[in-house]
Amino acid sequence: MGKKNLLAANSNKNDEFYTTYEDIKKELVNYAKYFKGKVIYCNCDDHNGIGLGTPKSNFLKYLADNFEAFKIKKVIATHFEKDRDSSSMYILDKDNSGDGIACLEDIIEIPMKGNGDFRSPECIKFLQEADIVITNPPFSLFREYVAQLIEYKKKFLIIGNMNAITYKEIFPLIKENKLWFGYGFNCSMIFKTKYRNTLETNRKYVISRGYNPDENYIKTPAVCWYTNLETRKRSEFLNTGKLYYGYEHMYPKYDNYDAINVDKVCDIPMDYEGIMGVPITFLDKFNPQQFEILGFMDRQNSYQLRTKVYTKSDSPKYNDLNRGGAIWIDGLLKNTYMRIFIRKKEN
Repeated sequence: MGKKNLLAANSNKNDEFYTTYEDIKKELVNYAKYFKGKVIYCNCDDHNGIGLGTPKSNFLKYLADNFEAFKIKKVIATHFEKDRDSSSMYILDKDNSGDGIACLEDIIEIPMKGNGDFRSPECIKFLQEADIVITNPPFSLFREYVAQLIEYKKKFLIIGNMNAITYKEIFPLIKENKLWFGYGFNCSMIFKTKYRNTLETNRKYVISRGYNPDENYIKTPAVCWYTNLETRKRSEFLNTGKLYYGYEHMYPKYDNYDAINVDKVCDIPMDYEGIMGVPITFLDKFNPQQFEILGFMDRQNSYQLRTKVYTKSDSPKYNDLNRGGAIWIDGLLKNTYMRIFIRKKEN
């Protein structure tokens, strides 16, 4: 249901999926060392507060709650006003109340000239001031949003759908080691939305997390944190204990490309030096010191990793092929999810 709603949001340009305090805390606590002395900008913020009783988003609230502990220099938050010509911004940079602690109560609101669109000159000026950008950007504008972050050479920690991995604007950044994944990868998250939660299993999950589905809280699967801040897991070497030689029957080769097929990340053979087609979930275990990414398989053959041109007549499951999930093994078309092609580095 959550995934369906995300797709609907993309089609309808309805990007109002608001992140919970709990999910923000779970991820951001891992990056505390990066926040010391930094200006943090939340440029796709929510000003309604999601039940906080204040005009502050959960991102802003969490950063304010930990402003002193993380030794943050400044937090700036802006939000888009869809039906208005002007918006407002929130700033936390010092103790304004005189109680000796900079916290939520010290946030000040300042009127903006424009409507808070992250692409506006006004917001770009704040972006240039920032050291790190942290937010949940519009789902329908994810490509454009990331391109802006890369253009201005910003450090970032943002939320996106797992499908964004396959975008022609996003995957090259992963391949070139300019973008990777945080600790939350392919996970289910709770969002406050405009959609009614009518699916029983979804409602039960939301309730189990302490939220009320009747208040439009919805579980959304396949959510990832995208970042270019270093994480511990990026330096961890994968060791599945699996071998190729002596177990060749477990790793069939593609007919149309010189590589072996690996169905599960836990089955990646540690002794194979050639090219391997692995599931997209490999990216959660990707260590750039251990592997190199060559590309991925898609219908457009973006990385020249296959030789056959697929057509509708290749398979009755044409919709599967449209997702880039087609490989040939032993003369037969095998419908599967997209494969990323990798090779071990010499260490």
